[in-house]
Amino acid sequence: MSEIPGDLKFNKSHEWARVEGDGKVTVGISDHAQELLGDLVYVELPNVGDRIEAGNACAVVESVKAASDVYAPVTGTVVEVNAALADKPETINEDAYGDGWLFVLEVEDAEQLNEMLDPDAYAELLEEDD
Repeated sequence: MSEIPGDLKFNKSHEWARVEGDGKVTVGISDHAQELLGDLVYVELPNVGDRIEAGNACAVVESVKAASDVYAPVTGTVVEVNAALADKPETINEDAYGDGWLFVLEVEDAEQLNEMLDPDAYAELLEEDD
């Protein structure tokens, strides 16, 4: 199992959120999720300016095996997307917690982050799944 960064929060559906400290949150999928999907070949991201709600599908990652929805970890407005993924979706496979981020949200309710799993709870979830 891969290392789980200590500065992230997780959803049970394997999205991560990194609080940037300026009211923004960077969102991606976990290393575990990209391993399950296999080699990613396509990524569909939300548009800058889109308002997305916590728990709603807002992006799609597609591998040679399957397409999978990405769910918003918190409610907010998309302020940035990782446009580089359009040409190199495999970046998510190579660096899920770094260059493979998906989008940045301006968060409406920071309290929603408290409902997410911390790294230890996420690691426990993965152990239960094994």
